[in-house]
Amino acid sequence: MTALTARRFERLERQAHNVLEIFSTLGYEHVAPPSLQPADVFLDVVGESLRGRTYVFTDADGEELCLRPDLTVPVCLLHLARHPAADVRARYSYNGSAFRFQPGGGDAVHPREFHQAGIENFGTADKEQAEADIVSHSIQSLRSCGLDDFKLHMGDLGLFRAVLASIAMPERWRQRLRQSFWRPDAFHTQLQQLASSPADAAKGLPEDLIEKIDPDDLEGTEQLVDRYLGEHDLEMIGTRTLREIANSLAAAAKDAQAEPLSADDAQTIQSYVGINGQARAVTARLRDLERQRNIDISEAVDRFQRRLDLLGDAGVDIGKSMFSAEFGRALEYYTGFVFEIESPLLGEGVPIVGGGRYDGLLREVGAPFDVPAVGAAIHTERLLDAVSMDAPEEDTP
Repeated sequence: MTALTARRFERLERQAHNVLEIFSTLGYEHVAPPSLQPADVFLDVVGESLRGRTYVFTDADGEELCLRPDLTVPVCLLHLARHPAADVRARYSYNGSAFRFQPGGGDAVHPREFHQAGIENFGTADKEQAEADIVSHSIQSLRSCGLDDFKLHMGDLGLFRAVLASIAMPERWRQRLRQSFWRPDAFHTQLQQLASSPADAAKGLPEDLIEKIDPDDLEGTEQLVDRYLGEHDLEMIGTRTLREIANSLAAAAKDAQAEPLSADDAQTIQSYVGINGQARAVTARLRDLERQRNIDISEAVDRFQRRLDLLGDAGVDIGKSMFSAEFGRALEYYTGFVFEIESPLLGEGVPIVGGGRYDGLLREVGAPFDVPAVGAAIHTERLLDAVSMDAPEEDTP
């Protein structure tokens, strides 16, 4: 380790200590979940993008494990180990390494191993208050480390879900749009296909297999797919499970007989995802969308406005905060409010903090029901870089 590297390590440690001290004073219990995690849990909940970047291996006993690609899921598992009924409110903080495959070995901005310090809030029924707390507490920790110049960027998957719920369409189409939402190009392609020819979803798939599928019999579809793979000597390649493949084929079979989404409904969705700008001005635009497109998303809009009010009460400068309806973050377990904080010193697309609401995640990893949950993670190397760029003399070894 060079002197400069040693100095950087020491500064990271001091910074992490400072951040955790702030979180402790705000009522978060520090926890340290293991770096090694059960692979099946992660691969089921993190989504295809992160699933393909997770380091997975099998130990000598045949157990499939992974290096944690983030710390939110490990904290969820730790909470359930303590409270299997998931009926206890809790607030946790953490600091540790996360690991993700990066093509070409990664770089300074996107390393294969990086540190996260974060907070999680489980079980708080007042969702908007919990969200405002997570954002304001994250900002408080940044300021405690010397970072005062940053931008807050927000999105709201709850609003998006409300728009979809206001439109008559098969639930599988809503699910498909939700799953592709975090990839704008894929989302717009999916929407265009549903509005023109949903039967195209079956193109390129084996016709003899599609014709045999009963879309309402998932177990039977799994058996058909498994038998088809065996009869044609095909191996499953990649990270998708047999159940996921069967679900996809069953949906394609249904789409082969479905009427397209109406042009008016498709335009409603397009109009919503086109909303962006200063957060303070968005509520009026959402009310206009309701009136012009004749949809009811009033409850979601009220929640959005209340969150803004609470953020303002907590000292967050809403006048400088931005909202984008198309912003959904890359982790697929998010279900509602999402946000990122960037520093102009690092440039766009390099968030220092990211987080949001994930009410379904605890149930997906073993809780008996959905649990209100929201959290945030600080990329501490990026935070250190931003602070160092603002005060470069401190980098002198």
